[in-house]
Amino acid sequence: MRTEAHTGGRVLVVDDDAAIRRSLQRGLRLEGFSVSLADGGRAALAAVRDGAPDVVVLDISMPDLSGIEVCRTLREEDDDDVPVLMLSALDEAADRVAGLQAGADDYLVKPFALQELVLRLRALLRRRPPAAGGRVRAGGLVVDPATREARLDGELLALTRREFELLEAFARNAGLVLTRDQLLDRVWGYDFDVRTDAVDTFVSYLRRKTEAGGRPRILHTVRGVGFVLRDDGDGRDGRDDRGGPA
Repeated sequence: MRTEAHTGGRVLVVDDDAAIRRSLQRGLRLEGFSVSLADGGRAALAAVRDGAPDVVVLDISMPDLSGIEVCRTLREEDDDDVPVLMLSALDEAADRVAGLQAGADDYLVKPFALQELVLRLRALLRRRPPAAGGRVRAGGLVVDPATREARLDGELLALTRREFELLEAFARNAGLVLTRDQLLDRVWGYDFDVRTDAVDTFVSYLRRKTEAGGRPRILHTVRGVGFVLRDDGDGRDGRDDRGGPA
């Protein structure tokens, strides 16, 4: 008889479909996770506040409170940066985008293989050591990991946790082209092949915020390769406040 070690972390599965909840609970427990369940949005918020899960698997479409509303509420609460993986139906593309905008880290489209969910959860649960160095300057952009603040031309950018992490990765590698796979590895922790347009989606969010008010583009697409942060107006790209390479 197999013993459940529960070494994978505490997962809260939120779905109004009882069959899906039972299936994910059974499968994730066999993979070593400790699993709790919620059958709707309000129950999910109560479970997060009471049980402090390490990661949330959150269905988008629920009758009482949508996954988007749940995620937005979590992100508005102080010090609540629990990773959120959205589940969506194939025809919910607009809702998936709204979920990412609300602060979700990524999404999976139903139906999906359990092993892909497991890989993504393990990646989201990894805790990487903070990058060395202080604030990073890249032209008019200043990113401060200590305060989790980013300013462009002196103006504070209102960023979600994932947007900040992505912008920090660009700032620390300013002038260098980063591929989507590199960004999925460095920012999401996905060191395996995964089908997701999360990088492109979050780059588009960052562009809206960094280009607001008519500011010139600093995040550029290198067709067929990836993206690069480049500000031609300043030669200090990618250097921290102490003058060394970031």
